Amino acid sequence: MAPPPAPAARAWPRHRTAARLADLTWPDLDDRRPLVLLPLGSCEQHGPHLPLDTDTAVASAVAERAAARLHGTPDVLVAPAQPYAASGEHEGFPGTVSIGHTALSLLVTEIGRSILRWAGRLLVVNGHGSNLTSLSTAVAGLREEERDAAWWPCAPKNSDAHAGRTETSMMLRLRHSAVRGERAVAGPTDPVHLLMDRLVAESVRGVSPSGVLGDPSGARASEGERLLDRMADRLAEDIRAWRVSERGRLGLPERRPVIAPAGGGR
Repeated sequence: MAPPPAPAARAWPRHRTAARLADLTWPDLDDRRPLVLLPLGSCEQHGPHLPLDTDTAVASAVAERAAARLHGTPDVLVAPAQPYAASGEHEGFPGTVSIGHTALSLLVTEIGRSILRWAGRLLVVNGHGSNLTSLSTAVAGLREEERDAAWWPCAPKNSDAHAGRTETSMMLRLRHSAVRGERAVAGPTDPVHLLMDRLVAESVRGVSPSGVLGDPSGARASEGERLLDRMADRLAEDIRAWRVSERGRLGLPERRPVIAPAGGGR
């Protein structure tokens, strides 16, 4: 895939700036009970052409765009992103850092307990599908403790599985210079549910030597902008409604299969 030309900054709409927890001091939070959005991503391989922080970058962008759309009603802050999570299925590739499901569940639980000492609600905006096993367990546990926590998945409708056109388009929009378009190659393009048995048995590297599950051909920053905006719109709507399922999922799920974790139980 030849790299498309860098998009001109003036071509993109100006997005409002979200309020970030990291920019505040403790007196700024006196007499407030905000909703805190915690972007949860990963540090894992995304093929030979996308950066290791792709999931974290997408989750952060969606959280910040959604928070900005709410215009302070409700009071929303975006916390610093958590980049280390459960990526055991990608550990066949250098650069991947996985803390495993047990550690991730404990981490989300303790972050949630701490934040909810002073915040009113916590929403984990998840950018990596394999986090869902531990994330849903942690959030359900927080809710059993009568803490108002939930999670929400960054999952564009009809997206490919990993490092294909969807993620490549979004990263072309978010950080064009980090996309090595000349290295991009297609991987298996079968629906992920047809690959799941092999992914569990062989991990990602056994199924795709490049690490790509999908085809990045045709990726464009303009498509990435649309995908990010649609997710941010949906997230903002779900925050306003604040309907949480028994599993802790905020809003109504998309009609698409959830990608289960693959690989060695991490």
